[in-house]
Amino acid sequence: MSERIGIIGAGAWGTALAKVLAECGHEVSIWANEAETVADIRDRGRNERFLPGVQLPRVIGASTDPLEIAADKSVILLAVPSPFLLGVARRAMVSPNVMDGEALVIVVTKGFIEGPRGPRLIVETLEDYLPGRYRGNLVYLSGPSHAEEVSRGKITGLAAASQNGRNAIRTRELFRGSRLLVFPSLDVVGVQACAAAKNVVAIAFGMLDAIAGRASLADGSEGGAAEFGDNSESLLLAAGLNEMQALGTALGATHAATFTSIAGVGDLDVTCRSIHGRNRRFGREIVEKGILEPFRDLEDLLERIGELGYLPEGAVACAHVAAIAAERRLDLPIMAGVHRILDRKAEPLSFLEEYLASMGARLAIS
Repeated sequence: MSERIGIIGAGAWGTALAKVLAECGHEVSIWANEAETVADIRDRGRNERFLPGVQLPRVIGASTDPLEIAADKSVILLAVPSPFLLGVARRAMVSPNVMDGEALVIVVTKGFIEGPRGPRLIVETLEDYLPGRYRGNLVYLSGPSHAEEVSRGKITGLAAASQNGRNAIRTRELFRGSRLLVFPSLDVVGVQACAAAKNVVAIAFGMLDAIAGRASLADGSEGGAAEFGDNSESLLLAAGLNEMQALGTALGATHAATFTSIAGVGDLDVTCRSIHGRNRRFGREIVEKGILEPFRDLEDLLERIGELGYLPEGAVACAHVAAIAAERRLDLPIMAGVHRILDRKAEPLSFLEEYLASMGARLAIS
């Protein structure tokens, strides 16, 4: 059945989903903050700023007014980066179809939102803002999915997590007939924790990848860096998955299998290893380009993050993870190390050497 779908957020991921949903026969319109992006979508069927080289169905509508995009839609998909999500939602989610609880709301934003009680997961925060009938009915959609591949029809799997199983199944049906395969889940917290935390691990992975590659090219002349290779990267990835599970469990994840599914290990693997990954790229550029040099500390980085030219969501999430870990007394050494590096209190090579050495010592003791 064809649905009227409004997508709030015309970044790469929102645009890729708009393309897939329009090709499935739905009536799709998308909100962009930039007038030039709206004109590009309307006039050329392109979004060269955020998803270059991809032709979009010309039936996709676009507007700079989020309320216009949300109004009268049977499905609303929120695809705004976490630092800006609530501000845009306050403008968009006041239409009668939302206030009456008639629209299915799907969230694809990754990370946390800072609140008076500290960082909170996306769905939990939105439930406090939206009308009460949305509590337990929002859908969180996530998984190993780079927009560049989804927009080009590569087979991709996602988890649609909701306490309301019918809404998760309805989300799956929206994409029926496409190469985007959606698997319902009841573990809303676990899927969200994976989506946020894997970006932090991917920054560490990118740094390790750059150091290992540099050592290989220089035949080990970069000191201890010669000890890192593919095996080291897999060790880091596995340890990072353990930290994701520890964080998710502390936050209230309900299914251990979430972390061994596409939402967990699947998303972590593609985020760490894909050339499309912004967080992996950010980690590599910390080592290869000294991209942190202009920034005093993490706070300065987050305030001026637009200067990077792209948004590594793990940089935003790592501050929130650090706060949660301190509050709940969680031992998350990889994520803590990324936080220290971005805060200019540690260097990538020394952290990675110390962390892997301490891992060996802990294994020997146990």
